[in-house]
Amino acid sequence: MTRVEIEYCVPCGMLDRAQDVSRAVLEQFGEELEEVALVTGDHGVFVVRVDGELVFDKEEDGYDVDDIVRAVKPHVGAAV
Repeated sequence: MTRVEIEYCVPCGMLDRAQDVSRAVLEQFGEELEEVALVTGDHGVFVVRVDGELVFDKEEDGYDVDDIVRAVKPHVGAAV
């Protein structure tokens, strides 16, 4: 099963964004996921990894929840 990790900057106040992405991923993929983890970070970090592979980095991509969900989708249910 698929593990999604959302690492977010605590000092920057990005918890709300992390929760929004977590909620959207869970609503879209629900039982197909093993875990959605919120991981605390700092220095402005906001990245999303699926099974260890980076699929979103705020430094390179514009923050859009729907775009992040679309980036996660190809990895859900993929054979390992």
